[in-house]
Amino acid sequence: MIYHVELTAEECERLQQLVHRGQTPARQVTRVCILLLADEGHTDEEIQVALQTSIRTIERTRQRLVQGNLEYALYECPRRGAPRKLDASQDATLVALAGSPPPAGHVRWTMQLLADQLVAREIVEEISPETVRLRLHQQDLQPWRQLGSPPGG
Repeated sequence: MIYHVELTAEECERLQQLVHRGQTPARQVTRVCILLLADEGHTDEEIQVALQTSIRTIERTRQRLVQGNLEYALYECPRRGAPRKLDASQDATLVALAGSPPPAGHVRWTMQLLADQLVAREIVEEISPETVRLRLHQQDLQPWRQLGSPPGG
């Protein structure tokens, strides 16, 4: 189904201002241009070529305007994102582990070693070294600081 875009003069003026103000996010500028071109009567295929975007994006932007309003067509709804990998208790365990001496045979904690220990101690079922790194970074912790040199250095 094609959704017909018919903008008022005020809406066109507002969209033009968004394009020319210079601080509008790129996705929003694309939506603005889609709406302005659609209002001028251009087909989805013409808009696709002009803006180098997908037909689905054009269809979705038209639909959001017709079914909702200009705000709904221009702005994204907040996204929840992925659920946290560690709860507060698991976070505390990670911090405590990173602050403790490394296991025998190791000079310092690595992200992989911390991740492996969390799994071995059954704190989590699985966790990547990158998640460990991000959580420690958010806590402003770097286990290698205890030894005075960064990993690999």
